[in-house]
Parts: sequence; structure tokens; C-alpha cells
Amino acid sequence: MTEPLDLFSTTDDADTPGTVADATAPTEAPDLETLRERAAACTACELHEGTTGTVFGVGPTTARVMFVGEQPGDQEDRKLEPFVGPAGRLLDEALVEAGIAREDAYVTNAVKHFSFRRQGNRRIHQTPKAGHIRACRPWLDGELALVRPHVLVTLGATAGKALLGSSFRITAERGQPRPWEGSTLVPTIHPSAILRADPDRGQDADEMRAGFVEDLRTAAQLLD
Repeated sequence: MTEPLDLFSTTDDADTPGTVADATAPTEAPDLETLRERAAACTACELHEGTTGTVFGVGPTTARVMFVGEQPGDQEDRKLEPFVGPAGRLLDEALVEAGIAREDAYVTNAVKHFSFRRQGNRRIHQTPKAGHIRACRPWLDGELALVRPHVLVTLGATAGKALLGSSFRITAERGQPRPWEGSTLVPTIHPSAILRADPDRGQDADEMRAGFVEDLRTAAQLLD
């Protein structure tokens, strides 16, 4: 797989000592289940502390389309499965409208542990840092190598930057297919952005949802 891009060249306070369980695992794992087991023991950054565990991707190895989001949320961390909360339900609805079967897709995240801050009894989402994305990159590379999707859809700015570099801009580049490592990559917004739409900032949830579905239809057409 491609070497980490410029997003990963900086140093930040996420660069805490840790261990990627079996450093050769991503490139040498014979199957997704083996890769999942090795990722479960990863302590390459501090995000493994205080979470339920590693939230690995789900879906068939034969999937022709892969979706890469930012990171698991609160519900995903509790259930150890990606996209099972409100954003996941919105994604499921949009996939139906776009003509993509969720069970035929592989769904994962750029970061495999939940990054959050505590506010009383609540765990509030925090955007993962470059060091977190860098620490998880071997596992994402391993998933990409084993699934080898025909179409790759990045959901949100973090996932886009993880694979395309820090110069990626979601507002300017969403919905535009491009070649990537033998696949075609289609960037789009994260469904959680629709859920957080703020009318006071000129954000219309219905318009955002329609655009999201249209981007997924673009991806679906590439599967034909």
C-alpha cells in the first residue's frame, strides 16, 4: 500500500509510546479474522485506554465497495461494530436509496478506537489527531489489501485526509471519483455531518442528505 501521506509527517501529542501487535500483521495477515485478532491487541496510541476495545471493520472479503469513516462513536465502541448508531442508520437508509446493499459492502474506520472526552456521564466525540490516524494506518492498509475493493468511499474529512493527505478538502472534492491504488475512490461527507446540520450556519439537512445520496449513487454506478 501507499506510504502514509503528509498528514502523518507531523508530531502531536498523540504520539505516545505503544505497540502495534505484530508489526508485520497488516501485510502478512492471511485473512480478515487474523487481522482483526491482531488489531485487537494494538496499543500504538493512547486511545485503547478507557474504551471497550478495537472496533474493526465488518463485511465480506469479496466486497466490491468499501466505506471508510472517521472513527467509532459511543454506540459503536459499546457494541464493537462500526456504524451501528444514528449515523449508521442514516448510512443504511442512504445506501438503500443509492442501490447499494449494506451486506455486500465492507465498512470500517480510519481510526479503530473511540476518541472522546468525558462530560459527566457522557462521552463526547473528539476528532482524532494525526498520530491516532497514523497509528491505525497499518490496520486500514491491511483491510484494503485483503478486500481489494473496486470502489472506495471515504466518509468525511478525516477519512479523506487519511488516504489522500492533509490538503484534501471535502467541500471542494466530494463526489468526484479518482483513481486510487487500483480502486476508484469517491469522497463524500460523513453521515454524522447531516445529523449535526445547523440552520444558523446555512446548513440544510435535507439538502445535505440529498447530496450524500447522490455521491453514493456515483459510487454505485462505478460498480456496474
